[in-house]
Amino acid sequence: MKLYLLVAMNGLTVAALYFLVASGFSLIFGLLRSVNMAHGALYLLGGYVGYEIAAVSGSWVAGLIGASIAAAIVGAVLHQFLLRSLEGDELRQALVTIGFGVVISDLLLARYGGATVLFEPPEAIFGSTALPLVGAYPTIRLFVMGFACAVGGALWWIIHHTRLGMLIRAGVDDQRIVSAMGFNIGRTMLLVFALGAALAGAAGVVGGSALSIAPGEDARALLSSLVVVIVGGMGSLVGAAVGELLIGMAEQFGLALFPNYAMLLTFLLMVGVLAVRPAGLFGRSA
Repeated sequence: MKLYLLVAMNGLTVAALYFLVASGFSLIFGLLRSVNMAHGALYLLGGYVGYEIAAVSGSWVAGLIGASIAAAIVGAVLHQFLLRSLEGDELRQALVTIGFGVVISDLLLARYGGATVLFEPPEAIFGSTALPLVGAYPTIRLFVMGFACAVGGALWWIIHHTRLGMLIRAGVDDQRIVSAMGFNIGRTMLLVFALGAALAGAAGVVGGSALSIAPGEDARALLSSLVVVIVGGMGSLVGAAVGELLIGMAEQFGLALFPNYAMLLTFLLMVGVLAVRPAGLFGRSA
C-alpha cells in the first residue's frame, strides 16, 4: 500500500511539472492557434538562464524571475519577427519553430556543454516532509504541486475574469471584429505568447530544481506538452490539468509495474482518448 501511495505521489509531481510546461503551450497552441514547436527549447533556456542567475546572485527566486523574463523576451521575438507573418500557415510555423528551437538548443549546448545541471533550492523547500501513510517525502516535490496549482488558478482567473482574458477569448473567435471595435489584437496576442513562453521558462527552473536540467530535456518537455494538450484538448486549462494528471499517473504506474512498456501505456492512453473524443477530453472543434 505504501509503495502504491508513493508512486501516486510521484505521479502527482510529474503531472504538476507537465502542467507547468503544457499550460504555456496550451495558451499558445490552443488559444492563439500558433504552432510553437520551440516550446521545449524555451523550457531548456529557462532552466539554464535560471541556473546562471541563481549561481551569480545566490537567490533561487531571482533565478526563477530571470528565467521567466528571458523566455518571455525570446518568445516575443519569435512571435513578432517569425510567426506573425506566417499566421494561418501551420506547416510553415511548425518548420520555422523547429529550426528556431534547434538553434537555441545548440547554442545552449555550446555554452554549457553536455553536463547535467542541478539547482540548489531554498532551505524552505529543501529536505523532506512527513506525510501520513507515505512517510518522508521530498519537500521540493510538494512545492512543485502547490506551484502548479497556483499557476493554474491564476491563469484561469486571468482568462475568465479579466479584460485581457475577454480580449483573448474574443480574439480567438473573430480577430477582425475585435480589431474593428478599436482593440489592438496584435499586441494582445503578443502578450499572450510572451506569457506562455514565460511559463515555459519558469517551468525550466522548477523542473530543474525537482529533477535536473540537461541537453535533451527540451524534446521531452515538448513531447509531454503535445501529449497533454492532445489528451486534454487545445485551449482548455481544465483539459490540460486533467490531461497531465492522466499522463503523469500512467507514466509513473507504468514505470512501477512494467518499466519496459511504460511509454507505451502513455501513448495507448492518448490513442484511446482520441478514438472517443478526437478534439480531446475538454477540447472543441476549431
